[in-house]
Amino acid sequence: MKSMLAVALAALLITSLMCISLWAQATAQISGTVKDQTGAVLPGVEVTATQTDTGITRTTVTNETGTYVLPSLAIGPYKLDAVLPGFRTFVQSGIVLEVNASPVINPILEVGQVSDQVEVRANAALVETRNLGVGQVIENTRILELPLNGRNVESLIVLGGAAADANPAIGQVRNPFFAGAVSVAGGLATTVNYTLDGANHNTTQDNSYVAMPFPDALQEFKVETGATGAQNGMKSAGSVSMGTRSGTNQFHGNLFEFVRNGMFNASNAFVMKRDTL
Repeated sequence: MKSMLAVALAALLITSLMCISLWAQATAQISGTVKDQTGAVLPGVEVTATQTDTGITRTTVTNETGTYVLPSLAIGPYKLDAVLPGFRTFVQSGIVLEVNASPVINPILEVGQVSDQVEVRANAALVETRNLGVGQVIENTRILELPLNGRNVESLIVLGGAAADANPAIGQVRNPFFAGAVSVAGGLATTVNYTLDGANHNTTQDNSYVAMPFPDALQEFKVETGATGAQNGMKSAGSVSMGTRSGTNQFHGNLFEFVRNGMFNASNAFVMKRDTL
């Protein structure tokens, strides 16, 4: 009986530690304060974020100070609605959430019928006012179109500011999926924190990253340096936050051809024979 109790307690402890490592690592979020035309805050406003590609909605209600938070949103294009009886419906379209984004959107409601709408189109990039970290997002277009040696997405991390290639010497790599290393902001390659869809994506064996998704499955990733948020501050140099593609309501797919062979390589003038793959 005591042994079973010990096993149960150990399992509970492990589960709790796993939950701690995943807590608060949202992909993106929207927050703000709803006011009327006079600047007075409006509690009880129903705020809904709709992902336009899938139609999935998330709804919340503003508190007594008129503020709202919609956490843990999937990346992609969104539309935001704010509804309160006695006021016109506020609609803002053209919102694009990037990985780890936390834009602040403050709707202004005008007196009128709920059936009337005040629509705001915001196709420009949203200003980030909550996160102190300096970072750069590598979007899906560059992931798919830039040339990748061996289709290794990690080679694109160096496109982020203050990131540089830091491949370890041959024989020092113990993880077969660890194809390279990146130094961020001058830190060690082992001091970069990796997350995938908000979850921990680091190996405990050598403090590197777990195998990354292939380019067609990765939507985008963000390289951040210094002053990163608590959810990405596990390591000192910086963080790489990745988000996978979520799909849309339309059935689609793609096809790619991939070939590497020494016969396609030019001969090196300083060697007796060309390399082989």
